[in-house]
Amino acid sequence: MAMQKAANLENFNLRQQDIHFLLDELSKINKDDAKLKSRMDLDKIGMSGHSFGAVTTQAVSGQTYLGVGQSMTDRRIKAAVAYSPSYGGDRWLSDVKIPWLLMTGTEDNSPIGNTDAASRQKVYPALPPGDKFEVVLYNAEHSAFTESALPGDRATRNPNHHRVMLGVTTAFWDAYLKGDKEAKAWLLGAGPRGIMESKDSWKHK
Repeated sequence: MAMQKAANLENFNLRQQDIHFLLDELSKINKDDAKLKSRMDLDKIGMSGHSFGAVTTQAVSGQTYLGVGQSMTDRRIKAAVAYSPSYGGDRWLSDVKIPWLLMTGTEDNSPIGNTDAASRQKVYPALPPGDKFEVVLYNAEHSAFTESALPGDRATRNPNHHRVMLGVTTAFWDAYLKGDKEAKAWLLGAGPRGIMESKDSWKHK
């Protein structure tokens, strides 16, 4: 009940406002703080989140504000990873301009609300082409993207799912925040499939 209460429009607004505030404060620190001045490379900011955090990530990384039609995009964010993304309709995703990596599972049904695995897989096809990626892990539940199981889990957690998350996400950040050409070649080539199991899905466009 507490989770259901927390996942509301008010908290969604507060979360995305927190991101803008945080980036503003980091810019001030990087400019003025005696000890940390010029220590951060704020031209290479990535954003990621899981579940409700994925909703926040999507909202500040190019997706039109869910249900309102207002953009909350922060152009300082250069790449984004959404674990268990949420789908609000094709039109909300047409303006995404930065690299996105989506990760979900065939059993990725939300423990609150009615977001299911099938709807999560509607996000990727709706994205415009250009540095967009999707991992769908076979038999992975919502908790596959957390450190421990969640109430209502039915399947045994697959340790290879974590291996895929680490490998693909690290390569994605290296490629699009560090400009690592080898990491990008790994992503666009056979690299991801080499660590996935046969029933996992990997797409990019």
